[in-house]
Amino acid sequence: MLKNIELEKSNGTKYNLNIYKDFIIVVVNTATKCGLAPQFEQLEQIYQKYKENKVIVLGFPCNQFANQETVANENMENQCKLNFGVTFPLHKICKVNGKEEHPLFTWLKKEQPGLLNSNIKWNFTKFVIDRTGKPIARFGPKEDPAKIDNLISSLLNSNN
Repeated sequence: MLKNIELEKSNGTKYNLNIYKDFIIVVVNTATKCGLAPQFEQLEQIYQKYKENKVIVLGFPCNQFANQETVANENMENQCKLNFGVTFPLHKICKVNGKEEHPLFTWLKKEQPGLLNSNIKWNFTKFVIDRTGKPIARFGPKEDPAKIDNLISSLLNSNN
């Protein structure tokens, strides 16, 4: 079952994660100045390819890793659209580790712990939540988003 977690877009609009009930959800912590930022384009391609099949990519800018998110919340959507072509939802800058981490990441890390410990190690850690609301996969920062594309394709073909 999808968690009842409040989210806030970078423009200040608040909503609940459970509006994506019955969706396949990709959650990713992002940073515009990160060397892995070209993944924005690959994630956008996944979003465009599957959005008609109730697949959503949700970006969560984070400045916890080498201060690589310098764009202010109010400029995030425009900056990411201009520089990376991003149209999927972007959220307020948040923490993904520590006492002030966003509840979404607390839940995802509990359900899909990483190697050695559950902490997120760097920008562009990606999680996939299936249509039942269960986090089913975690992909490291350097893992190619093509693996997510393959997983989504498999889920759609199995009607999950």
